[in-house]
Amino acid sequence: MILPELSQEWRTGLSLAWSGYIAVLSVWIVMQKRAPVSTMSWILSLALLPFVGFLIYYFLGPQRLKKQRLRRLRSRAFEQAPGDIARLREASKHAPPTLRKLAALGTAACGLPVSTATSVELLSGGAHTFDTIFDCIRQAKDHVHLEYYIFEPDNIGTALRDLLIERAREGVTVRLLLDALGSKRVGRKFMAPMREAGVHVALFHDTRIGRRLRPVTNYRTHRKIVVCDGRIGFTGGVNITDEEDARTRPDAYHDVHLKIVGSAVRWLQTTFIEDWTYATGETLRHVHKAIDSMFPRVEAEDGVGDIPVQIVTSGPDSAVEAIHRMQVDALHAAEQRAWLTTPYFVPTEPALMALTSAALRGVDVRLLVPRRSDSLIVSAAARSYYDELISAGVKIWEYKARMLHSKTLVVDDNCAMIGTANFDNRSFRLNFEVSAVIYGPLLAGALVTQFQTDLRNSSPVRANRHQTFPRRLAEATARLFSPLL
Repeated sequence: MILPELSQEWRTGLSLAWSGYIAVLSVWIVMQKRAPVSTMSWILSLALLPFVGFLIYYFLGPQRLKKQRLRRLRSRAFEQAPGDIARLREASKHAPPTLRKLAALGTAACGLPVSTATSVELLSGGAHTFDTIFDCIRQAKDHVHLEYYIFEPDNIGTALRDLLIERAREGVTVRLLLDALGSKRVGRKFMAPMREAGVHVALFHDTRIGRRLRPVTNYRTHRKIVVCDGRIGFTGGVNITDEEDARTRPDAYHDVHLKIVGSAVRWLQTTFIEDWTYATGETLRHVHKAIDSMFPRVEAEDGVGDIPVQIVTSGPDSAVEAIHRMQVDALHAAEQRAWLTTPYFVPTEPALMALTSAALRGVDVRLLVPRRSDSLIVSAAARSYYDELISAGVKIWEYKARMLHSKTLVVDDNCAMIGTANFDNRSFRLNFEVSAVIYGPLLAGALVTQFQTDLRNSSPVRANRHQTFPRRLAEATARLFSPLL
């Protein structure tokens, strides 16, 4: 069938409509005041999708969210830390100036100060992580708070659900906050027994149509937080899914997590409560009676810890990009070593510059990424940076045993970061993330050992690697979309 030729009037009308669409869309995107590269990527991408682009940008485009910091809550948390302040003041006299400046940056960027821990433990693998978390939940006497991006109704998810039900029936207050998109398979039928037992369950950014004037589908809580009695906390890369448990799946993700005991847990607690009140609409008044149990005087019972720990949070509710700044600043401060592990490597310009600059000035910069990611376009975009990194002196390995899901950075022998944030634009600017920065040699040494162990299951990426033209084209094309990934 041959379509009739459009008249001159129709062609003129369509041209004017398309031009108007581009103009309105451009003004809308430009007024967001994002990075120029990201702004141009959105405009050029959506210009090829007349009118449909409005819907795409409406649902997925960047926007500023307002998420209130609970000043009263934070003030109470600060009141509980006199021992921390005294111990850190003494320790800071001997700390390198670069670490003091990094800690000051973290405090200014997200409002959470350096605290202390009596112990920090690196947990390697989902099985070890799950066993440790389950044991701590069983021993909790007052409350258990959990926040997860992915919670699957599979073997491990069902086991955790049943444990939470058991603890709630025994009088322990249980609050469970799940990202509505990441945990979309958790339905009402799965959650019903928890609610019947008294477990408080809430969804972060409900994806159902009509819940908000403008959808927030693109803004997820990627945080993984567990707090037991305000004294023991967990964060890291491990979600609640059989995909992280090698006992159930031989091909389970390779991941690491962190257990923290001591005063620093109060800042994981603060982060959780602020997320909870934001997601549920509850005011601090609803949880005020439990404040004393949520923020126990850890010093009086366990003694002030010797391990400096700083919890750093970031999200689309702040333009400061705290975790992004902390990682870039740590790379600039590196003198001997900067070893980065990430499942998704799509660096921003400042992050890429920090990596290559460190390598060029003689720092041992190493990057460990998965050979096979669960996202083809992200993997292709990551590989588009290899030649530039290698030419600057960065050493790259691809983990080949399983899907690598760890998110860590160790700088020299005295700074280690572990948390939920990937080394990409989405984690730096779109997701709600949390990271723990541990100052001193304890966790740095553990991450160095873990990194060296992981290299045994990895293969180095060589300079002048052979690639076919179609593959090089695919990687270069994927890189064009990196600001949107």
